[in-house]
Amino acid sequence: WIVIGLERAGVGIPDVEAYYKEVVKFVRAEINDKEQLHRSKSTENSRVILALTALGYDVTDVDGHNLLVGLTDMNYVTKQGPNGAIWALIAFDSHDYEIPAGGDVTREALIQAILADQFADGGWAMSGSKADPDMTAMAIQALAPYYSTNDTVKAAVDKALNTLSEIQNDDGTFGSVDGACSESCAQVIVALTALGIDPTEDARFIKNGISVVDALRTFYVEGGGFKHIMSGELNGMASEQSYYGLAAYFRFKEGKNSLYDMTDVTIKVENPEIPDTTNEVAAENVDKLINAIGNVTLDSENAIKAARAAYDALTAEQKALVKNYAVLTAAEAKLAELKQAAGQDPSDPTDPSDPTDPDKPQTKVEITEGGITTVPDSLKDAGFDTPEEVKQEMVEAIIEKNKEIDQKNVAHYAVTLMYSVDG
Repeated sequence: WIVIGLERAGVGIPDVEAYYKEVVKFVRAEINDKEQLHRSKSTENSRVILALTALGYDVTDVDGHNLLVGLTDMNYVTKQGPNGAIWALIAFDSHDYEIPAGGDVTREALIQAILADQFADGGWAMSGSKADPDMTAMAIQALAPYYSTNDTVKAAVDKALNTLSEIQNDDGTFGSVDGACSESCAQVIVALTALGIDPTEDARFIKNGISVVDALRTFYVEGGGFKHIMSGELNGMASEQSYYGLAAYFRFKEGKNSLYDMTDVTIKVENPEIPDTTNEVAAENVDKLINAIGNVTLDSENAIKAARAAYDALTAEQKALVKNYAVLTAAEAKLAELKQAAGQDPSDPTDPSDPTDPDKPQTKVEITEGGITTVPDSLKDAGFDTPEEVKQEMVEAIIEKNKEIDQKNVAHYAVTLMYSVDG
């Protein structure tokens, strides 16, 4: 998102080619055969499309992948509720992209999906039945291009604007669960400017002489950046959204295209070829596991076994790129020596009751009761609708990156994983 903000503000990012290389690496690692970058969050495709479009890259040929195709399944796109449809429509409209054939997604279908999620009070939200300023503003952003040509859209947006005006705080701010916050103010600014409304002059969005732009400035942190709430400190997400909110206002005042209307960007005829470093990355990850073993003690067994398992899983070509394989074999020899000195049989496998044995069949994963029972607001914004989705995401991430782990604190929520042999 900061890339979008910097590019649309006319500042730009320092090394565009390096950023594109990182995007290609991400695409290679995450994309599936349906051209989707995440199993359930279509917004992953949408945000990458927006960032690359802002930079002028061809989103239909990112290392041979057409990222637009990943947004052509309506069931997939709407899996995130209104969030998915909103950002898919914004992505397609960012450069008047033609929606690839073969799926059931159309602009009209996306519009209808967004309108169907509007609450009776005129707003939108990821959950509940009351308008949330962030989601309401985002829905307006998506519908803005159709405001003057679609009467149904116009009526819905007008109702939403009235709702935003009503829920604006007396100090000009907007907010939800955490109270007044910078991100909500930024999203409203983006929405208003997308409709050609000046947020510093429209009386509906000025309270006690304070506009939403004035309100956003109060979250600024000296030295650069913004805080999430007034009592908080410098915050990355708050800084990103506040920055592109101000970029949207700047573009409006300069008479330029709105933030997400990137038809003013020239798309490259051909994206650069990026060498495939998959083998190098795989070998590097194993080197890191080997380095993590450190000084060998009896407690090093799990780390050694994890490094060995990772090495054995490599292809022959990847194994040849591992730089410190000798360190691994030396660690294995040292462990065997220590086990023998301690009266243990070096050839004995780890106790089968040990839940951290990476070689044990991992047929079942559970999260203890009392874990995640609600979806935190920050994760709602990321597209998670239910506690089950949050749990599954954590489980998959932990198993993928730490097969030897049995307990982990993830994103400040305690999670316990239980590996069961018998299921």
